[in-house]
Amino acid sequence: MTGERERGGDRVRQPDLRRLWNALWPALLVLVPGLFGTRGASSEQTDWSRPPEPLAYGLVVFAAASVLAQRRRPGLTLVCCGGAVVTYLLVGYAYGPMLIAVPVAAAGVADAWPLRRALTWNGGLFLAVHLAGAVRFGTETAARHNMPYLGWLAASLAAVAVPTAAWAAVRIRRESEEGVRSALARRAASEERLRMAQELHDSVGHGLAVIAMQAGVALHVLDRNPAKARQTLEAIRDASRESLESLRAELNVLRTPEGDPAPRRAGLGMDDAGVLLDRIRAGGVTVDADIQVRHLPPDVDLAAYRILQESLTNVLRHARATRAGVRVRQDDDVVLLDVADDGAGSGPLSPDGHRGTGIAGMTARAVALGGELVAGPRPDGGFAVHARLPVPAGHGLPAAGMPGSAP
Repeated sequence: MTGERERGGDRVRQPDLRRLWNALWPALLVLVPGLFGTRGASSEQTDWSRPPEPLAYGLVVFAAASVLAQRRRPGLTLVCCGGAVVTYLLVGYAYGPMLIAVPVAAAGVADAWPLRRALTWNGGLFLAVHLAGAVRFGTETAARHNMPYLGWLAASLAAVAVPTAAWAAVRIRRESEEGVRSALARRAASEERLRMAQELHDSVGHGLAVIAMQAGVALHVLDRNPAKARQTLEAIRDASRESLESLRAELNVLRTPEGDPAPRRAGLGMDDAGVLLDRIRAGGVTVDADIQVRHLPPDVDLAAYRILQESLTNVLRHARATRAGVRVRQDDDVVLLDVADDGAGSGPLSPDGHRGTGIAGMTARAVALGGELVAGPRPDGGFAVHARLPVPAGHGLPAAGMPGSAP
């Protein structure tokens, strides 16, 4: 436990250290060269600049200290750095590392603010620094020492324009990446909502269809066959319990805080097909089943079960069928699922005569796995569903067949 706490503490400290370093290194970029390079620069400009004095080093420290506030107050850093550099130049100190404060301040503003606002502030910084330096180039001494004005114009412009362009590009790219991440997060949330809606449609819809069918059977045999009525009511109880468990599991996902693992019930699969077939048979439909599949990956297993469940639910709800045939087999790297009935063959219609969403949901499940699903009336009457689900390589374990036929 101690080790886990220590490792957890390391994970907390690392972001703090990174944040501290990100705040320090721009200030050090101004401070270190300014303190240790100003005298060397002055030694090469003795004829037309003042030797470094405590004021020069004080201006270096002031500018570096203001950079520490750059991440929260980039405008304040720009004003302080610009003021320190302008004062440094007007007093007459040598051109040197102190000027590093200019691109550092310009980069901070470009990184933090929208482009138009950054250009306005950095334009003011350029004018102030350029004019302060231009005063120096106007002296006869500077002209004699080959200090052309156009060179200073280019240097001061580059000191502001280059970091502005570079950090504005970085900020725009960062915002673009954040936009992409937000779009992906919204898409993931939308896909999760669609998945939950499909799960609720399949599980709760199936349960309600079974309950409705079983209730009709119970009412029909209540007086003549109490034992059959009791059996039917038990089937209603089981179907309603399973539907409530499915509903509860999906609601738990919604209630779980983002980032926490959501509790889910054990996944359904073709191992549960026997219970499903018995429930359909109890609803009054004779089902001939031949299910031969090997161990399937969870996503394929769930999709096959849900397609079988929805197909048989449609038989109960819409087909007015008396018999249905189910065949599920695995050939090499594909699962083939066929469900056919002898009903009206009109497909899944809602009570008001509109097409339901069952086939669309089954098709979406198959397509999501790279497969396909075809559903429609049979030429000789009835309705048929054929699904083809690819199985990734490496899942071919010994067969676990579950043949079944109507009693």
